[in-house]
Amino acid sequence: MESCRSWTEMDNRRKKLTFLTIGLIFILSGVEYAVILPTIWRYLQTLDAAPYFLGLTLSAFSLSGLLSGPLFGLWSDRTLTTKKIILFSNLFEIVGNLMYFMGYSKWLLVSSRLVAGIGAGSGSSIFGLLTRISAPEDRATVFAAVMACRQVGLLIGPAFNIFLRLCDFHMGPFAVNKYTAPGLFMCLLWILLQLAVGFMYWDLPPLEKGKANGRLRSKDGEEENKQGLGMEIEEESDEEEKPLMGSEELMGSYGSLVTSSSPGNRASNPTLDHISPLPSPATPTPLQKKSNIFREFIREEVVVLLAAQFITLFNQTALETIVTPLTQKYFGFDELENSLMYFLGGIVMISGFLFVRWLSRHVMERVILVIGLIICIISCIWCLIFVANPIGSFSWQLTQFIIGVFLQVLGLPFVNVAQISLFSKVTAEKTQGFSQGVRRSVGGLATILGPLWAGSHTDNVYIMMGVMLALLALLTMMLAFSYNRLVEPAVEEQTDSSMQQK
Repeated sequence: MESCRSWTEMDNRRKKLTFLTIGLIFILSGVEYAVILPTIWRYLQTLDAAPYFLGLTLSAFSLSGLLSGPLFGLWSDRTLTTKKIILFSNLFEIVGNLMYFMGYSKWLLVSSRLVAGIGAGSGSSIFGLLTRISAPEDRATVFAAVMACRQVGLLIGPAFNIFLRLCDFHMGPFAVNKYTAPGLFMCLLWILLQLAVGFMYWDLPPLEKGKANGRLRSKDGEEENKQGLGMEIEEESDEEEKPLMGSEELMGSYGSLVTSSSPGNRASNPTLDHISPLPSPATPTPLQKKSNIFREFIREEVVVLLAAQFITLFNQTALETIVTPLTQKYFGFDELENSLMYFLGGIVMISGFLFVRWLSRHVMERVILVIGLIICIISCIWCLIFVANPIGSFSWQLTQFIIGVFLQVLGLPFVNVAQISLFSKVTAEKTQGFSQGVRRSVGGLATILGPLWAGSHTDNVYIMMGVMLALLALLTMMLAFSYNRLVEPAVEEQTDSSMQQK
C-alpha cells in the first residue's frame, strides 16, 4: 500500500511539473511576441527596409510554423512522446532569436523569424498531448488555461521592454540597443526553458478510455446509481436473459460453431457447407489510412472550425500589423506607448480567457463560439467606421481607437477556446497531434496572409477592414448552416473513426 501511495504521489508531482512546464512554454511564446512586435517596425526602419518588410518579417515566423506543425504533430502521434520534440524545436527558437539579435541586414531579420517559427511548430504536439490526457468535458477548461498562459506572456512582455529599451552598449562587434536586445533576451530565456523541460517535463500516459467515458456519463448520476444497485441482479439473471441465438447467428453464422474451416468440422456437420463464415476485417493499407484522414478533414463541422481558425487569426494579425503604423501616424506613439497598449490588451484578454474558462462549464462550446463571433463583427464594424479615418479632437480619436482594439481583443478568447475545444472533439483522438498540426497550419497560413494584406494596405484601411468584415460575414453564414453539427460525436462514432485510422 505504501509503495502504491508513493507511486501515486510521484505521478501527481510529475503531472503538476509537466503542466507547469507547458505553461512556461506558452508564457515564453507570449513574451517573445510582446517584446518583438512593438519594436520590429522601428528596427526595420533602421535597416532601410521598405514598408512591406513588416508584413514579410511577421509572416516568415508563421510560414515555418505552418510547415513544421503537422510534422511535429505526426511525430508525436507515432511515438506518443513530446519531450524530445520540445527540446528539438527549442533549438530553432534559440538560433532564430540569436540571429534577430545580430541584425546585420533586413534579410537576416526575415531569416531569423523564419528559423524561430520552426520552433513554434511544437505547439501542435503539445495540444495533441493535452487532448490525450484530458477528458472531453474538461477540454475547454484545459485549453483556456493554456492559452491564458500565453496571454500572461503578452501581459508581462511589455514590462520587459521597459528596461530593454534602456540598453545601449556593445558585445564585441554586436550592438545591444532597444531594437536588438529583445533577440538576445529571448535567446537566454529559451536556453533556460531547455533546462526546465529537461528536468521538469515528463511524457504523460494517455487517459484511459474507461475513465474518460465514465466521466462523460457522470453527469447522469441518478441513472448510474440505479445501474450500480441493479448490477448484481443483472449478473444473476445474465444466463436467463441471454438469447438462444447470438448476433452472429442472426447474421447467417452459428457463432462459436464456426471456429474453423477445416474439413473435419465440415464433415461432422454437412449443413455448414451452405454457410459462409463472416469475413475477417482486413488491415487497412497505407493508401486507405491516408484516405480516411483526408475524409476527416473535409467533414462539414471540421471545415467550419478550420474556417473559424483562419478568419479570426487573419483578422487579428491584420489588425495587429496595422496598429503600430496607425498609432505612429495619428498619435505619435513610441515603443513605450505601444508596449503599454499591449500590456493593457493583455489584461483584457486574460480576463476574457478566465471568463470563458468559467463559462465553458455552463454552456456548450458552440454557444461560446457564437458570442465571440458577434463581438468580432461589432469590433470590425466599429473599426471600419471610426478607426479607418478618425476624426475629431485628439482625445476623441484616441477613445475611438481604444474601443475598437478593446472589442477585438475581447472577442478572441471566446472564438479561440471554443473552436480549439470543438476541433479536438470532432477529430479522431489517435491522430490528435497531426490534426492539431493541421489546425495550427491553417492558423499559420492566416498569420502569413494577414500581415501581408495589412502591410500592403497601410494607406487603404477601408479596403483592408472591408475584407475583414466580409470574411466574418462568410463565417457567420457557415456557422448558421452547420450549427447543429458542432457538437461532440457519440462515443461509438469516435471509436469507429479511430479504428478506421489504425
